[in-house]
Amino acid sequence: MPVSRRHVVLGLAVALAGCGKVRDSKLNPFNWFRKSKPRETIVLPGAETDPRPLVDTVLSMQVEPIPGGAVVRARGVTPTQGWWNAELVKRDVEEEGVLVYEFRLQSPPDRTDVSTQQSREIDVAIYLSDVKLQNVHEIVVQGAKNARSARR
Repeated sequence: MPVSRRHVVLGLAVALAGCGKVRDSKLNPFNWFRKSKPRETIVLPGAETDPRPLVDTVLSMQVEPIPGGAVVRARGVTPTQGWWNAELVKRDVEEEGVLVYEFRLQSPPDRTDVSTQQSREIDVAIYLSDVKLQNVHEIVVQGAKNARSARR
């Protein structure tokens, strides 16, 4: 039995009608995390294991879905130029479903200039697999003066 144009058009219409539900569902990776917002810094008990200081200020943070997980990106600003070895360091928290990362970096070995804010900005990122994100509803990136978070 040949397939007519009417059947093809009807099939496409039914398929497209379901797209609205997928677009708004948790199955769509683009809905996983919203834009980041300022958040109170979480005070974590226990000794810090990383000797590097926290970034002065976290300017932005976003969670970008990719196949198999997501990339958490953060941009911070330092008080002077020359900071290096930046990394998001995971901290353990007792709150269920919250991942907290400290934005840590190494200070310059010598005295450096202040210059413009753009020249003092540092970007850092970390990959998180779908397995690690399975029960997570909030990701927090902390600096010395502030924190930003993205929620599902």
